[in-house]
Amino acid sequence: MNPSDILKKYFGYDSFRNGQEEIIKSILSGKDALAIMPTGAGKSLCYQVPALLLSGITLVISPLISLMQDQVKSLNEAGIHAAFINSSLTEAQITKALNLAAKGTYKIIYVAPERLESNRFMDFALNSEISMVTVDEAHCISQWGQDFRPSYLKIIEFINHLPVRPVVSAFTATATKEVKTDIECILKLNRPNVVVTGFDRENLYYSVEHAAGRRKDAFVIDYIEKHPGESGIIYCTTRKNVDSLYEMLFKRGIPVTSYHAGIDNNTRKKNQDDFIYDRAQVVVATNAFGMGIDKSNVRFVIHYNMPQSMENYYQEAGRAGRDGENSQCILLFSAQDVIIDKFLLDNKNFEEMDTEDIELIKQRDSYRLQVMEGYCKTTSCLRNYILEYFGEKTFSPCDNCGNCHRDYTEADMTAEAKWVINCIAETRGRYGRNIVTGTLVGASRARLREIGADTYRSYGVLSDISEKDIQILIDQMLRKGYIVQTNGEYPVLQMGDISALKQEDTRVLIRKFGDKEIPFSGSRKKVRSTDALTSAGYRLFESLRRLRTAIAKEAGIPPYIIFNDKTLIEMCTKMPQDKQEMLAVTGVGENKYHKYGQSFIDAIAEFIRANPKSVISTKNEI
Repeated sequence: MNPSDILKKYFGYDSFRNGQEEIIKSILSGKDALAIMPTGAGKSLCYQVPALLLSGITLVISPLISLMQDQVKSLNEAGIHAAFINSSLTEAQITKALNLAAKGTYKIIYVAPERLESNRFMDFALNSEISMVTVDEAHCISQWGQDFRPSYLKIIEFINHLPVRPVVSAFTATATKEVKTDIECILKLNRPNVVVTGFDRENLYYSVEHAAGRRKDAFVIDYIEKHPGESGIIYCTTRKNVDSLYEMLFKRGIPVTSYHAGIDNNTRKKNQDDFIYDRAQVVVATNAFGMGIDKSNVRFVIHYNMPQSMENYYQEAGRAGRDGENSQCILLFSAQDVIIDKFLLDNKNFEEMDTEDIELIKQRDSYRLQVMEGYCKTTSCLRNYILEYFGEKTFSPCDNCGNCHRDYTEADMTAEAKWVINCIAETRGRYGRNIVTGTLVGASRARLREIGADTYRSYGVLSDISEKDIQILIDQMLRKGYIVQTNGEYPVLQMGDISALKQEDTRVLIRKFGDKEIPFSGSRKKVRSTDALTSAGYRLFESLRRLRTAIAKEAGIPPYIIFNDKTLIEMCTKMPQDKQEMLAVTGVGENKYHKYGQSFIDAIAEFIRANPKSVISTKNEI
């Protein structure tokens, strides 16, 4: 069999996505690989497909128990023998799993990084053919990554002890240049094939809403009530916010659960399962509800508070729309969020770390917080802001985010920008935004008089402009590099590269938003696959969802592992009547057909008999 045969037989796909085939071929040729691919881009297939073609065992190092369990369930459902070995198993279960693995029962074994230090596991590895070691969530190996785990540093020691060095592959969705370099160096990747498919998730719609206090609550309630039955995650910075928001939604009769580190382990596990198994529509959580969430039908992610970094935001927002269906990522921002995040970072635990490292991490954290605040305040394209942070070049607005769809007026503030530069020059780069802004508008503040700002040439020259507009201008100038903001506890504004401003044709333009978003229209509207279904088609879709839920409940697995929503929608449009037609549906592999295919064929046939004249879909294929 070749990779394409494996893809079709076990996973039900006719073709590979961008970057997948290149990575697979690289691994099969015996070459190390590093893949940076966005969430939902199919990273798992990049090591699962070659694992079935390599002669020995593939060890997948994964940071979270829940992630391992879901992956193994999915593989077993696809007809692939896989196992996990972690602390959730008893000693007897671990012994059984290792014995079966030694006999060649499993091609893929998921292990926690801590397990690699076990003498028992090392004995197993030394006496088995290990063809590949795959490091999932590889950014965890870097101190500069947002999820650094010291146990990941032991991986290379384990690899070095093996009698024959296997192929080493590493995968992550979030890696800045520094993190990428760390992954390559720490894992000692041997001339790896590095594949970066890009960070853009075209099916995600990003938006920022400026709201505080009860306005945030009102927004959340309104959104959920307007999207009945849709699965979503609401992230909060503090446990207190999680608990209060959960109580509010629960009292309104919304099927909701909660998750944070202050909840006992058994309750946390139950709450997570309620969400994963579709018993709860919404989960309200801190970022403790993390990487292990692989639920494919999450339609919205709302951040009740601003996260501390773009890495965190990208990863958390990226839990929406993993099945490729269009989904929303909404951030509710208030100035209070910045204060809370600064407090949490100031009280970060730095035990057993070198003073030099602590200072570097503090500077990094401060910079990341500035970037995140900039995202919340920018008037430019939100998608481009994210992509540019991760090093991608952008050329035009995406026309698929809240900022691109907001009514705005554009103002030329080139002259005002030059006064900002003059003011920073007069302050000798010693002060932050508030001093600079206050000086320019001529504010009557004791602090300005104390430092002598009221004597500057720039004092009061922009008194006819609001401080808010000057702040927007400063944000724009920071993005253009005309000025820079230092890191640290008290960031100050300093001169950047102003050479472009000296040219007569250079213009500094700012956007001022109106109150409302422009309604979607025409080609700009990003439709979901369900939009192709008629009312009858949607009834069939709901019928197939109910069937899926019933089967999942009996099998004790999450519904999306049987078939995701996109596969069910394609069943509605293609209306398969036999085995051949069902196997032509994307996401239906041979094993899943044998287990579930006929049940869905029967449900479709029954619906057709009951609704013989109904038009199901407005198009034949999605």
